[in-house]
Amino acid sequence: MTGATVRLWDPLLRLCHWSFAGVFVANYFINEEGESWHQWLGYYAVGCLAVRVLWGFAGPRSARWADFWPTPARLGAHIRALLHNRPYHRLGHSPVGALVMLLMLTCIGGLGLTGFLAEEVDALWGADWPMDLHSLLADSLLVLVCVHVLAALVESLRMGENLPLSMITGRRRHRDEP
Repeated sequence: MTGATVRLWDPLLRLCHWSFAGVFVANYFINEEGESWHQWLGYYAVGCLAVRVLWGFAGPRSARWADFWPTPARLGAHIRALLHNRPYHRLGHSPVGALVMLLMLTCIGGLGLTGFLAEEVDALWGADWPMDLHSLLADSLLVLVCVHVLAALVESLRMGENLPLSMITGRRRHRDEP
C-alpha cells in the first residue's frame, strides 16, 4: 500500500450516489406517500438509476459492472477473508459491498415501478398490493442502507481509511488488490 491517493469515484457516479441518498432520506422520512414531492423525487431516482445502469457499461473502470460484479468466486474469497479477519482490499467496491449495492439498486427500481403502478395505472386503482410491495421495498431499502453505512464505517476503522470521504472527494488511497 502507498500513501498516494488515486481518483476512484468519478463525478457522475458520486452524483448518483448522493442523489439516491438524498431522495431516500426525503421520501422515507419526510415526504408522505402520494405527495407530489414524493412522486417527483421518485421519478428523479429512477432517472438516476437508468443513468447508473448505463454508466456501468460506459463509465470508467470503477463504475463498470465487470470490475466489481459479485461472482461466486469473488464473494467466497471476500467472505473467507472477513470470517478469518484477514484484510481484503479492493480499490473499488468489495464483492459483498457490490452485492449490497445491487440489492439497493434493485429496491430503487422496484420502488419506482410499484409507486408508478399504485399512482398511475387506472386498472390497479383500489388494489392494495402495489402499495404493500412499495412499503416492503422501502423498508428493505432502509435495512440495506443501514448495512451499507455500518459496513462503510466498520471497514473504515478496520482499514484505517475514511471510506465515506472517498465518496465525497472521489479519491482514495491506493492499495494493492487481492
